[in-house]
Amino acid sequence: MKRNRLSSRKRMSSDATELGRLATGLAESGGRLEEDFWNRQMVELIDRILQEGVEEDLNASLDRLFDSHATAHDCLADAIEARAESCVLAHQGKDHDVLLFSAPLLAWSRFSIPAGTIPRETLQTLKVHLGAHVFSAAARLALVDYLFSPDQLPRSFVDTWQLMRDLGDAALGGKPLQLDISDLPETNQFLSDTRYLIGAVAVPRGMPIFRWNESDGVTRESALKEWVKQGGPSLESLLAGCAFQPLLADAYHAACRLADMASRPYSLRASVAFLQTTFGKPAESLRAVVGGFYDKRLEEYRIGFGPRNSDTIYHGIVWPLLGSEDETTDVVGEVETLLRESGVKEVIVHNQQFPYEFCDDCGAPLYPHVEGEPVHAEMPDLDNTPSQTLH
Repeated sequence: MKRNRLSSRKRMSSDATELGRLATGLAESGGRLEEDFWNRQMVELIDRILQEGVEEDLNASLDRLFDSHATAHDCLADAIEARAESCVLAHQGKDHDVLLFSAPLLAWSRFSIPAGTIPRETLQTLKVHLGAHVFSAAARLALVDYLFSPDQLPRSFVDTWQLMRDLGDAALGGKPLQLDISDLPETNQFLSDTRYLIGAVAVPRGMPIFRWNESDGVTRESALKEWVKQGGPSLESLLAGCAFQPLLADAYHAACRLADMASRPYSLRASVAFLQTTFGKPAESLRAVVGGFYDKRLEEYRIGFGPRNSDTIYHGIVWPLLGSEDETTDVVGEVETLLRESGVKEVIVHNQQFPYEFCDDCGAPLYPHVEGEPVHAEMPDLDNTPSQTLH
């Protein structure tokens, strides 16, 4: 008997298939009433999948739509993120809107950037400043007693949803949430990296969540200014030996995306400052070499730094493409502008397509060389180089 060929693509479940159908309907709807019809059904299904913990159905539907219907993919991704980071919880007979939030911190150091448990007094102080300057008067807050590195953030929608629910209960109950850190992965160490304060805010249903939602004229910009000013001393105690820049707390996924975007220019400026500090020479003594690295398409730009009087590459950073960025986006122009603003006068841009390769021995990225070859970044022996304290 002739056997049917086994498909190379894993069969999708009925729920994953239905999610795709609902997202497509939403993407192609012609008015608000029809949008509400599709969205209501899609949200109900997403909530059930999250409650059952079936992460595979969410990812399978997203993967299929990514290949077949970009607009429907974005509709579904937005809906899943929203349901994973927010919900309605009842407390003392009243419904409350609950939102998982993140307050990112960009940091760099010649030493190790800390991540780990936050002391109780510091956690309480940060909670007070967030409540006073970022969140509304009606808000109740709960913070995780841990400063997260990117490697330690929730790895799935289901994990994010569970953390949101736990923190929401803690916020409404006025109890701290102590994180079990036994299963957290180790933190990879980089010259420049991001750290995250994570918490949840709960407000009576329909009430303002953030300060800039209230009617007294507070803006996002003024809220950030006060958060930096008032929360800075407590944050400094968590990031000893680091230069750092707090970003504004926001809904979890939006804040993480903002941190990804902001970390690219921050990392570039940090690299220039690091090399100046390390070698005790001005930025104009450096040369930067920029190249695009390709897999099937352009994946990222890499910038190699070295002295102008040598072809050596001392240090490098990766500038990944984010969102809708591609070869038509003027990323190189942005990078070159930032380099020159940082004091680097010699910038070489290679137009060739570098292979998306890494060091076979240590896995580090290879960076573009002056002559157009991808090479390993190697810092010289610094035993005789005077060290300087970072502030």
